[in-house]
Amino acid sequence: MGSNSNLNFNQMKQVIIVEDDIYLAQLIQSHINDLAGFTCQHIFSDPTEFLASVIQPDVILLDIIMPEMNGLEAIPKILEKTPSVSIVMNTIKDDPDTIFKTLQLGAVGYIDKQSFVMNFQEVFSCLENDGAYMTPKIAKKVINFFQRRSGVFDNLTKRESDVAHGILEGLSYKLIADKYDISIDNVRMNVKKIYRKLNINSKAELFNIAQTKI
Repeated sequence: MGSNSNLNFNQMKQVIIVEDDIYLAQLIQSHINDLAGFTCQHIFSDPTEFLASVIQPDVILLDIIMPEMNGLEAIPKILEKTPSVSIVMNTIKDDPDTIFKTLQLGAVGYIDKQSFVMNFQEVFSCLENDGAYMTPKIAKKVINFFQRRSGVFDNLTKRESDVAHGILEGLSYKLIADKYDISIDNVRMNVKKIYRKLNINSKAELFNIAQTKI
């Protein structure tokens, strides 16, 4: 997942919206165009329209429930077309299975649609810092899900477990460092240890193992 969030924020970033509610899409577009460093010129009502275009955006805000192709089906096709794009889900669906599935497929953020206007600045700031932004409502569902499971991080130290949970909450390395009063280098070192112990190589795999291992 991290490989899809390497945004260079020194230049104006192109955002597209894939959303079949045109009124909501235009509202979001207006907020994005008020944000320094970003521009949103294109709205698509379905992923098939974007996939047929030649546009190469930096960020995609993607709904899940759409008429021709749903967002889950669209994620791998979008990443095949534009491998470096950062996909942020913007949807009313907030069940844990759907959340985890989108993150496993390669999305780097998940927002409950009603909260976007309140959180859009945090969304883009988090992408800048290699985070996987989730609105508080979504993050709480993720953490509650993990807390009901056992054995996921049994082989990790307390610090490694803290860092792993920070990643699963969608925090950037900087925010994890601030939360636990450690350096960013210490966060990176612990991430390497976590990946080695769990035999994984990415954030997406961490979400996957946290969801499936009991």
